[in-house]
Amino acid sequence: MKKFNFPLNTVLNYKDQVLENLKTEHAQILADIAQQERRIEELMDKSQSAAVRYREDTQCGVTVNIMREYERYITFIQQRIVAEQGVLLKLKKKEEQKRAEVIEAKKEKASIDKLKEKKLDQYNKEVLKSEELFIEEFVSNTMSVRSSR
Repeated sequence: MKKFNFPLNTVLNYKDQVLENLKTEHAQILADIAQQERRIEELMDKSQSAAVRYREDTQCGVTVNIMREYERYITFIQQRIVAEQGVLLKLKKKEEQKRAEVIEAKKEKASIDKLKEKKLDQYNKEVLKSEELFIEEFVSNTMSVRSSR
């Protein structure tokens, strides 16, 4: 009997490549999110340390100009934090969308895999049936040759 051939193998390979590409893109987005979270954390640390220095310096007595500089710097850092959090939100939305694409690609690939399994099972049953028929014919022919002797 001929070798098993799944006609949708090229489609299955294509779906597998698409899935791997989507997984890679998703992993990159996750790495970008982690980096963005670190960036926000660093800015928050800078803001906190500036606020502590500001409090300490105001208790010791500083000029109004230095107080304004601290306030501008702290305000600037807080604005950057808000901007970076906006970037983080966009990245998280992008990640959710990419995750949905990965899930959809997995479903498509799984359905083709399932179809391939069914076709392979069907093929194996046909091979088994043809082998059994061959054996029956062989036994039958052997018996008929023996009985004719």
